[in-house]
Amino acid sequence: MKLKGFIFDLDGTLINSLPVVRTSLNTTLLKFSGRVYADQELSSLFGPSEEGIFKKLFPDSWNEVLEFYLNEYDRLHLPYAEPFPGVAEALTLLHERGLKLALVSGKGAGSMEISLKHSGLKEFFEVIITGSEHHASKPEHIKQVLELWNFSPDEVVYIGDIAYDVQAAREVGVLPISALWAETVQIQKVLAMKPAYAFYNVESFNEWIIKTII
Repeated sequence: MKLKGFIFDLDGTLINSLPVVRTSLNTTLLKFSGRVYADQELSSLFGPSEEGIFKKLFPDSWNEVLEFYLNEYDRLHLPYAEPFPGVAEALTLLHERGLKLALVSGKGAGSMEISLKHSGLKEFFEVIITGSEHHASKPEHIKQVLELWNFSPDEVVYIGDIAYDVQAAREVGVLPISALWAETVQIQKVLAMKPAYAFYNVESFNEWIIKTII
């Protein structure tokens, strides 16, 4: 298998930041809407970046709402700052083997910068693409990375922790790998999408890199 590049999701894949996202969003929505969103209602908001969510819900005050959210996100991030154990080793292994590394996430630019600041992972990635404020946009952003690298889809991996990540990878034609090591992962939904590989812990992913990437 001749792979030249790995594109990663961030939340739930490299760092355990989904609890921070949900808590910050809940706190923000309560402050500015005056009510608590049910879990299903909250999940239905995801797809667009935070900017897109707040522009839709609070069109006249979205800037203020976003600023509050980012302050909350930054404040709550510290206990979740460390990457999952073994992630830095995985990125180092890939880097040492000469592979290009990129991030494609649905996060907005502000929260991405905060997460990279706290996690210390920014140095590993030569390309970082954040989400669209209009809709879930991973396929088009994966294609953008391929164009920047001038790689064909079969030379690149996309690795994420949700079913949509597998769907997005297949839509573009890159190899879909599923990271199933976060406590927030919905394993059966992800496996139903039939990723090419699925890893339940980072250690097994690292072993696969050592055996597969030469």
